[in-house]
Amino acid sequence: MPLVLSILMSAVVSAVSTAMTVGAIAQFGSRWPNAWLVSWVVGFPTLIMVLPVVRRIVAALVEQPR
Repeated sequence: MPLVLSILMSAVVSAVSTAMTVGAIAQFGSRWPNAWLVSWVVGFPTLIMVLPVVRRIVAALVEQPR
């Protein structure tokens, strides 16, 4: 799950960021793949490191079914 989540999230965030920076049409196609790769290289290890903390926070906020 973290692998797929990191791929999808970094793709969306880098696409939005690239579109806002260079425009939706101008140089988007040539710049977005590199932006996505850099985003994923940072995002995947970050997700792996923070996932246990996020699970504990969610467990503290959500009542477990009995």
